Parts: sequence; C-alpha cells; structure tokens
Amino acid sequence: MELRQLRYFVAVAEELNFGRAAARLLIAGPSLSQQIKALERDLGVVLFDRDRRSVALTAAGTALLPHVRALLDRADDLRRRAGRLSGAEPVRLGYVTWLPPDLTARTSAVARVHIDAWVAPSHAQTARVADGSLDLAVCWVRDEELEQLGLVARLVGVNRLHAVSVGTGAGAVRARDTAVLLDDDVNSWASWNAYAEELVRGTGSRAEHIADGGVMGAAFFDHVRRLGRPVVNSPKGQTISLPPDLVQRPIVAPQVHWTWLLVRRADEQRAEVLAVVDALCEAVGDLGPDGPDAWLPMGDRQRRSQH
Repeated sequence: MELRQLRYFVAVAEELNFGRAAARLLIAGPSLSQQIKALERDLGVVLFDRDRRSVALTAAGTALLPHVRALLDRADDLRRRAGRLSGAEPVRLGYVTWLPPDLTARTSAVARVHIDAWVAPSHAQTARVADGSLDLAVCWVRDEELEQLGLVARLVGVNRLHAVSVGTGAGAVRARDTAVLLDDDVNSWASWNAYAEELVRGTGSRAEHIADGGVMGAAFFDHVRRLGRPVVNSPKGQTISLPPDLVQRPIVAPQVHWTWLLVRRADEQRAEVLAVVDALCEAVGDLGPDGPDAWLPMGDRQRRSQH
C-alpha cells in the first residue's frame, strides 16, 4: 500500500467517476483503475461498487475514507516537520525522463534537493508545480500553458530527436518523410500530442492517430513496422533499446529538437528554490538548437533568458 494509492482512492471517492478522477490526477484511466484494484487487494476489502454507468463507495470504502484523509494529512505534516528539523525544507523537483547529469554537483552547495519519485508526463508535472505539490519540474511546456498556470521557465537541456524505421540503413531522413504518432489518451500523452501536432504543422511530417499507448515501447515498434515509413521517436522512447529489425535514423531538413525546461511558479519567493534555478540554468552554455536547420516549437528559442 502506497500513499499515492491512498490519494487516488480519495480522488475517486470525491468524484465518483474514474474518468473525472483520472483527469484530476493527470493519469491514464486504466492506470487509475489498476492502482485502485491493487489497493483493494492490499486492504482486503472492496472500496467501490462500479459498473458501466456508475461508481459508488461500498460500506467499507465509506468507513475508511475519513481515516485515509487523516492519514494523508499526517503524512503531509510529517514532511513539513522533517523539513523544519533539517533546517530548511527540501526543494521538491519533479521530472519526466531527463535530469541534468550533474544536478547534484550544481545544487549541493545551495540547497537540499529532493527528486520526486513520481515520474509523470510533462503536463502533469507542470500542474503539480502550479498547485504547490512540487517546487520545480524539468519538462516540456508551451508558452500559453505557462501563462495560464502562473508559471515561468528556463531552458536546461535539449534532445535532438531521431526517427526509427525498418531495415538496416541508418541514413538521414527528411522530416517531411516521417510519421509522428498522436495518442487518443490525452491524460497520458497531452504534452507529446501538442508537440507532435506542432511538428506536423511545422515540418510536413504525417500525423498518425493511435489509441494503444504506442508512443513508446513494444507497441511503438509495431507501429513502425505497420506504417512502413520512419516514425519520430519521443524523448522517452529514445532511452529504449531497439529490436534487431529496426534502426535509428537522424532527422534532417530540419533537425528536430525537444527542449527541457525548468519550471517554477512566477510568484516563488523561497531563496532555496531560486538558488537551485540559478545553479541549474546559468551554466548551461550553448545547447545547440540554433542553426539554420534546427526546428523547435514556437517560443522555445527565447526561453534561454526567461526568468
């Protein structure tokens, strides 16, 4: 049993709808259902009566709900007390798949940084910064979302994306000759979908709509085989080894880049948080995506100096 699962239980109990609870928690509906089932197994009771039309708390769920809320309140209080005892609360940092490799070396002299264990999509991490669950997050986010959520961001890293295709030839492929996957599960892939849609508009890459989570993993490889053309690999997917029948190919005309931004609240006042931002961003140097053949989503070129 994990605190995360207890938070999920409370969200479903308050919404009495798995879809709304999943949207509120910024996770996929099937993942939420699986976590609730795992919690029920651990507790040995059924928490919800559910069918296709409705969700209701069982007697056991109703009885346990106030105790779960109290337990979560105590857990939050424990974190706050531990932070005060240590002399300063840690700076809570969330991420998606990438962190600066020298993060500890850069920040150890200015603050105690706690890297959050919940690895979530970019849109989930930005929402958590906005609601105070995190102090900072390394993720991808559009300018309009920053403004809507009251956030600001600075550039800390850049990945050059590549394509994956069937065969043995690893030569470059033009962006307009690639496909890019957009998944119907917006709770899991909202950030990637927004990026992919802009990539399609900006380069002529072909959009391919899917509904199986195949933006990465084994399902992604199946889509590459099915489509018969190079498919743009997501930043998360680029960390996974390829099967022997597939190859990685650089994308040119233009080169496609993904930016990693360090996001914080615009009204953040804690000296420790601001010190971590400066430590991670002031020495990034030239990250490379400024050449005539480079492509970035709108607004990213200006973020290097954004505060």
